[in-house]
Amino acid sequence: MSEAADRAAANAGTLILGDDLEVRRIGFGAMRITGEGVWGDPADPDATAAVLRRALELGVNFIDTADSYGPETSERLIAEALYPYPDHTVIATKAGLLRSGPGEWSRDGRPEHLREACEGSLRRLRVERIDLYQLHSPDDKVPLEESVGALAELRAEGMVRHVGLSNVDSGQLARAREIVPVVSVQNRYNVADRESEPLVELCEREGLAFIPWFPLRAGKMATPGGPLDRVAEAHGATPAQVALAWLLQRSPAMLPIPGTSSVEHLEENVAAAGLRLSDEELESLSGG
Repeated sequence: MSEAADRAAANAGTLILGDDLEVRRIGFGAMRITGEGVWGDPADPDATAAVLRRALELGVNFIDTADSYGPETSERLIAEALYPYPDHTVIATKAGLLRSGPGEWSRDGRPEHLREACEGSLRRLRVERIDLYQLHSPDDKVPLEESVGALAELRAEGMVRHVGLSNVDSGQLARAREIVPVVSVQNRYNVADRESEPLVELCEREGLAFIPWFPLRAGKMATPGGPLDRVAEAHGATPAQVALAWLLQRSPAMLPIPGTSSVEHLEENVAAAGLRLSDEELESLSGG
């Protein structure tokens, strides 16, 4: 698998964030490098560091995290494993969610919180500027314009290079873009969940990156004998690899960020970039 992953990484293709950051089209999602429930430290920090370092060895140069993963743990582990970062490594993080325990999340989009969160992320990641800073989720108690305005200020002050949004609809994206340039949208999207289809198409038209979270969920499509299983068998691949290949072929704007705490699974995910699905196979998966 290691050689296949190396070859696939070389052929994964790239996209441009904003007008200046070129990233490989399979990134790494660092949500699951924390403890169970996305809470606290992982059981084996050395294994986590090995996964992060192997990702860079494979050519992955886009790592997505958030201050709420742990909380703070994911960002700290990334810096401990990878700092000083190799040239062209792009670290994306997010703010706007709070944690009170394993599996528990709440929103905080207040400008003062977002500024404080950004300052904390800069310290933990050991960087002077965050490449891509994303509003993790709009807060119903705070006008979106206030939350996005805070990110615009951070960008103007040089603390943030680019701004992204997560868990938004097209109307919220349009409102945000009236305030600050937005280079990416990160929503749930996968072969079994197409609710954000309009945003995928919008991002492709507008030259924005679409970062699907939960990219490997396949639902009933991955059941034995199902469409994903049949395509995987034809390619000698896993259903997860086919799910990633489908995303990559769905749109050139797509930037999947599968996460894992296993080097073996990391290499399997990256190797998915080497799969080419036929038109007939893509059509067989189109039902969702």
